[in-house]
Amino acid sequence: MKIKRLETFTNQSVGFVKVTTDDGHEGWGQVSSYNSDITCQIFHRQVARYALGQDALDIESLVTLIPEREHKFPGSYLMRALTGLDTALWDLKGKLEKKSVCELLGGKPRPFPVYASSMKRGEITPEAEAERLKRLQGEFGYTAFKFRVGKECGHDEDEWPGRTDAIVPQVRKALGDKATLLVDGNSGYTPKKAIAVGKMLQDHGVVHFEEPCPYWEYHWTKEVKEALDLDVTGGEQDCDLALWRFAIDMRAVDVVQPDVCYIGGINRTLKVVEMAKRAGIPVTPHSANLSMVTVFTLHLMGAIENAGPYVEFSIEGEDYYPWQDGLFTPALVAKDGKVQIPEAPGWGVEINPDWLAKASYQKSELS
Repeated sequence: MKIKRLETFTNQSVGFVKVTTDDGHEGWGQVSSYNSDITCQIFHRQVARYALGQDALDIESLVTLIPEREHKFPGSYLMRALTGLDTALWDLKGKLEKKSVCELLGGKPRPFPVYASSMKRGEITPEAEAERLKRLQGEFGYTAFKFRVGKECGHDEDEWPGRTDAIVPQVRKALGDKATLLVDGNSGYTPKKAIAVGKMLQDHGVVHFEEPCPYWEYHWTKEVKEALDLDVTGGEQDCDLALWRFAIDMRAVDVVQPDVCYIGGINRTLKVVEMAKRAGIPVTPHSANLSMVTVFTLHLMGAIENAGPYVEFSIEGEDYYPWQDGLFTPALVAKDGKVQIPEAPGWGVEINPDWLAKASYQKSELS
């Protein structure tokens, strides 16, 4: 079964990939969100050319071959494009075997715990954030919540003076002592400042301090990890498997957080999962919007042995992500603090044809 045709449908924010085999079978995937129109150009120029005519079921060989063929172009955009091929082939495989991707990976679709993940920082006051998290706790039964502290790549500055010191106790008070609290520093601090903030977080029962230091400063992050009792986590930005091996070998974090769409797809994510498993480290991936990245992550987490306790589930709507609504059906919905892993074959969702009809289209095909 050979890959005959690869098609992309994209706007600036989202890009879907359709694979068609020489015997007419199809699968759907997605390149990473954000600048997806650029990523789809890379897909056709630097990914599709190596995939056409190849065995559609040998995903491992293809996602290993392509970075080697394009070894002069390591980095994020190539991996974001490779994700489109990887995820479309997993969907194809699931549909052929009449199994969900979760089942292909050895798991079982089921409701999976999620944490309510806020993406807002400068757009929201501590009071408003605490109020909306409290409302969502009642509406959807969330028991775990993540919010932002510090300033993105902030060089020890707060988003505005006093915001971090205000928001942590206010969220704790609003949600109660039983709520699990996580925070994201978004590369905001030097080790000294991160440790000071981390001790304040510990005082309020926060259990997860994500990306406290610039993500490329692995030794800084490790210094923070070793000084604190809560989990110091990170890894969403990393797409180089050699850097992943380095970070895991040095025990830079307590929890690894690969993003399926940033790293190059399911196969490459599984390599990080295995590295972390050997090191005794749990995996809680980054999945910060409600495009297909959260679908991919749910299937993965329903199958791996060292899965963390929850999947990241964005609480932001069209005011923050105007591009994420109406992408596929059925939509992912939280109930009692859990989201159902789709059960139908492949990814278990259907891309919205109305969205596809409005997207920019490009095709690579065997001549």
